[in-house]
Amino acid sequence: MRDVSLPPVVEPMRTGGLADSVHDRAERDPGFAQLARRGGPGGDEWVTVSAAAFRDEVLALARGLLADGVHFGDRVAVMARTRYEWTLFSYALWSVGAQVVPVYPTSSAEQVHRILSGARVVAVVVEHEDHAMTVGAVCDAVPSLRRIWQLDAGCVRRLAEQGRGVPDELVDRHRRAVTPRSVAAVCYTSGTTGRPKGCVITHGNLAAECDILHAGWSGLLAGPGEQPSILAFLPLSHVYGLMVQVYCVRHAVLLGHQPDIAPAALLPALASFRPTFLFAVPYVFEKIFRRARQVAAEAGKADLFDRAMDVAVRHAEAVEQRNLDEGPGPGAKLRASHALFDRLVYRKLRAVLGGRVRYAVSGGSALGRELGLAFAGAGITVYDGYGLTETTAAVTAQPLGRVRYGTVGRPMPGHAIRIARDGEIWVRGDVVFAGYLDDPGATAAVLRDGWFATGDVGFLDDERYLVITGRKKDIIVTSGGKSVAPQVLEERVRSHPLVSQCLVVGDDRPYIAALVTLDPEALAHWYRLRGKEPADPRRASLDEDLRAEVQKAVTLANNAVSRAESIRAFRILPAEFGAEGGLVTPSLKLRRAAIAEMYGAEIERLYAS
Repeated sequence: MRDVSLPPVVEPMRTGGLADSVHDRAERDPGFAQLARRGGPGGDEWVTVSAAAFRDEVLALARGLLADGVHFGDRVAVMARTRYEWTLFSYALWSVGAQVVPVYPTSSAEQVHRILSGARVVAVVVEHEDHAMTVGAVCDAVPSLRRIWQLDAGCVRRLAEQGRGVPDELVDRHRRAVTPRSVAAVCYTSGTTGRPKGCVITHGNLAAECDILHAGWSGLLAGPGEQPSILAFLPLSHVYGLMVQVYCVRHAVLLGHQPDIAPAALLPALASFRPTFLFAVPYVFEKIFRRARQVAAEAGKADLFDRAMDVAVRHAEAVEQRNLDEGPGPGAKLRASHALFDRLVYRKLRAVLGGRVRYAVSGGSALGRELGLAFAGAGITVYDGYGLTETTAAVTAQPLGRVRYGTVGRPMPGHAIRIARDGEIWVRGDVVFAGYLDDPGATAAVLRDGWFATGDVGFLDDERYLVITGRKKDIIVTSGGKSVAPQVLEERVRSHPLVSQCLVVGDDRPYIAALVTLDPEALAHWYRLRGKEPADPRRASLDEDLRAEVQKAVTLANNAVSRAESIRAFRILPAEFGAEGGLVTPSLKLRRAAIAEMYGAEIERLYAS
């Protein structure tokens, strides 16, 4: 086994809970701009909410929760997109010692039933009527469920009115009874490789995650004289998004909410909010990059964009080598080219994010090395990290100023990484969860003498940076006995501008094959450039020119592996894998088993010949 660890840099939370930060901030700096909400005539302006005003809203809602029968230790589900009220309910529930159970807003009735009954929730917050109907379809099978509150029907206002007679002192008594070991949330795993399990996340877990990140990386959040600001658009139903919310409230960062992650909605929100820092997943960086190239191509400047990105990658690679004491840095000619393209191309890419972002964090899955270098060369350094629901988001991060692209960094201070003999990654530290809800067998299987066995496989490079190669359960074994980690192939295929998603298959099959989906905007753009009429998505795979384009991506991916591991056949699917069908997780990772089941006939056809 190989181990690597770093000493702690912060003291763990000793007393209290997460809601204390709301009250402490309001007392110390009542006028501080803690949150921002959309306002104005068209809803396009951002209106700030002071720390005192947010505290008062949290108190009013907390009183209403007590009046409506929520008790200390009760579990309340929240099924909504990323919006202001999600944060409001989180802190109101934590103020009365209740536990949040996040539910992804596109969950099916079966998934909702599994979570609500498994967590024995007493109430659920839904966003709109469709969500209410989904919960209503299963509520009779959840005996513990007593209330359904609907955000778009004014439940916040009604609860606040209901709690007018409840004294603030009662809320304070509940809040002061919360300790770091108290449960803050029961977050269900994504279920990429099996049945979702409820991860018990404590107040101490979330506080440790946020405090360690702040101690080591807070200098990246904003430039001199700027108030740090973050636009939350990741699902708050995922532990990564939940951590971002807690970080902002706990460490005085202006927090805004954006419910729709689709580029057509997200990019205008970024441009208007103008965040100073970005928390995202690889999908977002891929979409931003593709959109920038598409805009350049529509203006007849695709070649200019490609040359600029080639310079960006080479410049970032030279800077990386210098920062890691492995090279002298960019030469004079490269620096001159980089400065020229900064005026012509890179600043426009930065403007897409509002113009103020210089650093970002990527999580949820590994960020491709080439994409990380491209963003760094364009002036936005992306710090890739690694974590799971069970580790309260990140457990590794890139060291400050010493990013090694293509890796997920080193353990965060106070944490340790171990590579077991079979390549499995084990982790230890204050961010590791308390266990799976009501499942001691599953808990004992992954928590061993203080170590959490992640189920991921990888290795430590010569500088002890962690490299993820895949999930143990994702390893494909062909009928010839060849073991193949699909992640490398999938990332390479996805790097093509047309490709949105790629799923590699081949278990007990004679060779490796792939299911590929296309980016709708990129596909429409591809047709326009060639003067073709856009084909029906169901018939796009019959276009020989289009198939040849995807074949380029497959060929590039195959160059990274041996012939026995290469993709021999692929099929272009008519639509992207979506959350609505349960085919992707809240962090946009593919649910392999669900996809294989839904597209079983397509997979069979890949091997029919």
